[in-house]
Amino acid sequence: MNAASAIQILKPSYIREILSASQSNGVISFAGGLPATESFPLDLMQQAFNDLTQHSDLFQYAQAQGYDPLLTFLRQSYQTLDSHDLLMTSGSQQGLDLIARGYINPGDKVVVEYPSYLGALQVFQLAQAQLLTVPQLGEGPDLSKLQQLFASQEVKFFYLIADFHNPTGICYSLQVRQGIAKLCQQYQVTIIEDAPYRELRFSGETLPLVSSYYPQGAIVLRSFSKIACPGMRLGSIEAPRDWIQQLITVKQISDIHLNTVLQYVLLQLLTHAEFPGHLLKLRQLYADRHDLMLEQIQSTMGDRVTVMPVSGGMFLWLTLKQQSAVNMMNLASQALEAGVAFVPGAVFTPDQDGLYASCRLNFSHSSAADICTGIQRLAKII
Repeated sequence: MNAASAIQILKPSYIREILSASQSNGVISFAGGLPATESFPLDLMQQAFNDLTQHSDLFQYAQAQGYDPLLTFLRQSYQTLDSHDLLMTSGSQQGLDLIARGYINPGDKVVVEYPSYLGALQVFQLAQAQLLTVPQLGEGPDLSKLQQLFASQEVKFFYLIADFHNPTGICYSLQVRQGIAKLCQQYQVTIIEDAPYRELRFSGETLPLVSSYYPQGAIVLRSFSKIACPGMRLGSIEAPRDWIQQLITVKQISDIHLNTVLQYVLLQLLTHAEFPGHLLKLRQLYADRHDLMLEQIQSTMGDRVTVMPVSGGMFLWLTLKQQSAVNMMNLASQALEAGVAFVPGAVFTPDQDGLYASCRLNFSHSSAADICTGIQRLAKII
């Protein structure tokens, strides 16, 4: 049987492929966007799991929007506007898929950062959107180039990650956030703000969401994978209420409803008295691993690469100074043979083209010993 035409042109996920290869014995992987397994707050969820047998209603069919007590808590926590509402999703990835199926027609123009999150690129490509790119600078997208795109093209969405961007790790400045919102409002472009790493800030001041400056024209995606457990597969969409109703219709067709049992457990976790302490420990763990990886890179290959510190999240973005000397796609294969895995920068572009001298390194998952050994292996290959 022939696959749908949109599937036939979709490229396989390089990250999924390299994650499989990097699971071999002896390979240290900086490739995946994995949280620290030892940080999962299983002890804080134990009582909730013990109590499940007392709540038989959790095991019945439920509403597509989500577990109502959890939605009520999140509306209060996020200070959701009266004009807006929430929809629970299977991670923020399902949120992207629902938006694409509910609002993108073939040929619709979507602006993404260059580079951008691979999972979003694949969703938009499957929906047969036309992807346009805006260069990512040190404090966020190039606003002048963004305005040129908006002025010359009929753009429907601008997809962005403002807090600890995947893959570069940067955090948008306040000026850039306000500038994006102003341009999107001026040209009537809807913002899709993906915020899975927002709670992982370990230095600096928390800044407002880009969408907070243009809420009537924005959708916010959140994920609990990074602060709870990715295996729970829980996230949310926040948007104007009529948009949420449209997405609920799509979701009912997709999966009827989410796992209510785990939504209940998540609520007990988020309201646990010790959950704020868990977040503090998690941020400190990632700060330590970030600092160690940065120090190791600078001490072993600082004269050959450029890498900037980040103030949160899970990733560092490394670029070779002699950009014409090495192709990171080829280097990744050699590095895997030497026992270390990373993701080349080209993977994070719509056509997997360009950014050949850059790569993404994950610092959140590996132990201190593995960070040291892995960076030493990478330095030898470079």
